[in-house]
Amino acid sequence: MKQFAQRLVGAPAFEYVIIALIIGNGALLGMETSPALVQQYGEWMHLGNHAVLVVFILEALLKMMAVAPQVDRYFRDGWNVFDFSVIVFSLVPATGEYAMIARLARLLRVLRLISTIQELRLIVSTLVRSIPSMGHVMLLMSIIFYIYAITGYQLFHEHDPVHWRNLGISLLSLFRVVTLEDWTDIMYTAMELHPLAWLYFVSFVVVGTFVVINLFIAVVLNNLEEAKAERLRELEQPVSREEILRDLRSTQKALRRLEERLDRQRES
Repeated sequence: MKQFAQRLVGAPAFEYVIIALIIGNGALLGMETSPALVQQYGEWMHLGNHAVLVVFILEALLKMMAVAPQVDRYFRDGWNVFDFSVIVFSLVPATGEYAMIARLARLLRVLRLISTIQELRLIVSTLVRSIPSMGHVMLLMSIIFYIYAITGYQLFHEHDPVHWRNLGISLLSLFRVVTLEDWTDIMYTAMELHPLAWLYFVSFVVVGTFVVINLFIAVVLNNLEEAKAERLRELEQPVSREEILRDLRSTQKALRRLEERLDRQRES
């Protein structure tokens, strides 16, 4: 039974079926936002959600069976823990005070696409790995924002109190500038008082937008390479004794079949 579970879980077709079910479940969740569709096909949608949940439970049981009796190996993988948590939350009754939790848990099933597709798992791992380094970039960005916000307040708060009346509003105005959303309106208003105010805004856009964003990209790319290297190391780990024995058994079976075919050819 364990070997059957290992072959089934490791089969590419099994993974494709799970991906198709996740996409189908996401489509069902989208259809539930239409009152007309719910009124007409509500019972079928309800059955569909339950069917998908049953398949997810069977998938988790098969994965546990594949590593039995060391079931703890299943929970060593963070993605398996995430999948198991989604199943647990999906079992919350969709009535009463827990109805909202149950609806949100069903939305989490769509996120299972990340845990199922290797490429998406690599991207998420890269983002998580990048968080410490991004913290330093955010600290640098905060210092730049703080300096420019105080400078902008001192220069423009009397002429343009809407955007510079205090430190908090100045920071919000700079956030608008760094997103490049109608930032020229703020600049032209400031230039009515200081014709050279464009130097302040252009320098902030260059530093805050182009330089810092490129730092974010550099951090992510660097961690992406590290995540790829780690993934390669995982794939290159030595095979276990069980895997060697399984390959030997399959080789022996193939040899026996060849011997039987040779014997039949000799007899004929």
